[in-house]
Amino acid sequence: MRKAKISRMVLAMCLGSFVMVIFYFQSNLKTASPQGNGQARGSRKSVRSPLQTLYAADSMDPSPLHLMHQARRELLHDACRSHTRKRRVLIPDDLKHVIVDDHHGLLYCYVPKVACTNWKRVLLVLTGESGDLHDPLQIPANEAHAPGRLRALSEYSAPEINRRLRAYLKFLFVREPFERLVSAYRNKFTRSYNTAFHRRYGTRIIRKHRPEPRPEALERGDDVSFAEFVRYLVDPSTRREEPFNEHWERAHALCHPCLIGYDVVGKYETLHEDAAYVLRLAGVDDHVTFPSTAGSARTTGDMAADFFKSISPEFQKKLYDLYSMDFLLFNYSTPAYLQLT
Repeated sequence: MRKAKISRMVLAMCLGSFVMVIFYFQSNLKTASPQGNGQARGSRKSVRSPLQTLYAADSMDPSPLHLMHQARRELLHDACRSHTRKRRVLIPDDLKHVIVDDHHGLLYCYVPKVACTNWKRVLLVLTGESGDLHDPLQIPANEAHAPGRLRALSEYSAPEINRRLRAYLKFLFVREPFERLVSAYRNKFTRSYNTAFHRRYGTRIIRKHRPEPRPEALERGDDVSFAEFVRYLVDPSTRREEPFNEHWERAHALCHPCLIGYDVVGKYETLHEDAAYVLRLAGVDDHVTFPSTAGSARTTGDMAADFFKSISPEFQKKLYDLYSMDFLLFNYSTPAYLQLT
């Protein structure tokens, strides 16, 4: 009788322990999932993560779009292996431009002047940070860029960073380097409303790179020429004094593609199909659409060529050398309008 009672107690303890083990592992799986807390809009259609969906498609999806992205990924990997020095360890400062979407398992490195405002709007909707706004274009640009609205990967602990780098889909969008540079110049130095840029950078550029500047130009800094801007960029003392502003910093210096193994390399030249590809991998393409905006003010290759007519071959070569890694890593051809010989 006593033995039977002891046997029942042992069996009950074993069953209780088994239930606790199951509960523990279920809790851990739930914590590790990129689904989030249920508040984000646009739950994924598939139980696969975006990263799993991408690499499963390597053998299952023969579509030209998928093959193109596979080729871009491999080209970037090969270029990094061939043209960069010994790999160093990532530090939090390298990850300030990498935005985290824990709800859908996404890491997006934003590059200014490459549709980053619209990508931030999309991520605000996906993470539930847009409030009652469902259409990304309803979110004002200044709110999309407001600090604290979206979390950067640099804000997490080292173990949390490493887990996300392993488990999340990592993507960035890049652009032909000199079109992006001319776009940044046009936006920051030729628009009357950008007085903060004029005072901070324009006055400095004029003081250093314009012979005998007028007092009002030194005060306002609102009439910087493209040639003066180029001289400022290639002057070695510029980067010794402070880092480049993110609007003209090189994409590889913002996103560190040779340290972070990006899974998708989107391009501004194929923006909407590449954006749709990322949203489809995330399983949210029926919930949010990447914004389509008018392109009348867009900086084109022909426009960039016109700006470079004012730049001497000597400074064209210096500028190309400065941005050469962006051309190389992201497979952009040297512009035909450059005079490099």
